[in-house]
Amino acid sequence: MSRFKHTLLLNIVKSLNIILITVPFCLCWHYFYGLHITNPFGFRGNTVIIILFAFLYFVMARIYDGLKVSLYRISEMIYSQVLGVLISDGIIYCIICLLSERLMNILPGLLCIIGQSVMIVIWSVFAHKWYFRQFNAQKSAIVYELRKGMEILIDEYGLSKKFEVQATYQVKDCINNLPLLDEYQTVFLSGINSHERNIILKYCVEKDVNIYIIPRIGDVIMSGAERLHIFHLPMLKVSRYNPSVFYLFAKRLFDISFSLLFLVIMSPLLFVVSVMIKSDGGTILYRQERLTKDGEPFYLLKFRSMCMDAEKDGVARLSTGEDDDRITKIGRFIRKLRIDELPQMINILKGDMSFVGPRPERPQIAKEYEKQLPEFRLRLQAKAGLTGYAQVYGKYNTTPYDKLIMDLMYISNPRITEDFKIIMATIKILFTSESTEGIASGQVTAMDYNEKFRTNSRSE
Repeated sequence: MSRFKHTLLLNIVKSLNIILITVPFCLCWHYFYGLHITNPFGFRGNTVIIILFAFLYFVMARIYDGLKVSLYRISEMIYSQVLGVLISDGIIYCIICLLSERLMNILPGLLCIIGQSVMIVIWSVFAHKWYFRQFNAQKSAIVYELRKGMEILIDEYGLSKKFEVQATYQVKDCINNLPLLDEYQTVFLSGINSHERNIILKYCVEKDVNIYIIPRIGDVIMSGAERLHIFHLPMLKVSRYNPSVFYLFAKRLFDISFSLLFLVIMSPLLFVVSVMIKSDGGTILYRQERLTKDGEPFYLLKFRSMCMDAEKDGVARLSTGEDDDRITKIGRFIRKLRIDELPQMINILKGDMSFVGPRPERPQIAKEYEKQLPEFRLRLQAKAGLTGYAQVYGKYNTTPYDKLIMDLMYISNPRITEDFKIIMATIKILFTSESTEGIASGQVTAMDYNEKFRTNSRSE
């Protein structure tokens, strides 16, 4: 099947999803909310509201990757789309209340969400089964040098229906016999140095073979290069993190406004949690030295979730997750709901941090990482953040090398839209356990974690 037909059919199925989710909203609006606003709309006004909902849902489904039929499990698509529906319906409900100049009955909206959820389940099951009946798994090969185990990840993440791994090659064997790749539809390049990788890359493009590449540090830095034409020659200008004044102003304005808003709205919760922690004995807040832009130290604030002498030996160490016996009963609860992070709104208001940026690391742990990975300090180009690219797309125990790669992806392309996407995507991971999975017991850092898929972190 041609790529055009493949893309066309997939877009038709995705469009069906938007239509199915919009139908319950249409009924809810037409038979209830549209009749009860202060000045009921005519045909054009009703159409605008329906289109607005469909657009909001489409944006949220894209942000949460709810329409990625070929890459996500059915359960992941359902979770992503339900979250998108809840946010879209919530925004529209607020608009309806403004139009009605009062709080509207929420019951029809809840019935609408139930109907939409049913549609999501039906579509997700249908779309997933349809896709893998219509399109066979791609014959795939893995070429590696520094990173082994890609085939294990493909299987663990449920992508064996998408990619049928038929062979793995060490890069030297592949370079010496490139026609080996002719029989495959997809090739994964894992941890390969730039010279050999470029040879394989150009060959695969010529032979119309899809390529998935795990980038190196230099690749990510180059992705933010500015395209220029000097001396009648194409050039790429690469420089240190240097976003526009408008971006920095908008980002700081957002940080101040929303940190204040959060502190005001969440003040009752902050008070209750403070009382609970105090009743357990010890201090309420935990001050921990972290690093922000250009390596400047600051004290990050968190609700104390561990016992008072958690690091009595003076050694900085990461949490091992649910099995960490240093975590208190109250601490286990507030960590699970991320409530322990709320005092960092004060850090954001002060300017120590931003809402979005590389997560601030402890000086001692950063120093350990830099012994094996000197480039780790490159993530200090931007101000530290409450959430970031690595937090959204990685896990708590993601290796430092991969965290660096993800943070550099953010730093290399500073955009307001990217900040918004990361903030919205953060909502998705709040309810997933993978994002807080701990490191192995007894480890000080995550540097040597994940033996199945290790990184040789030599300098590039």
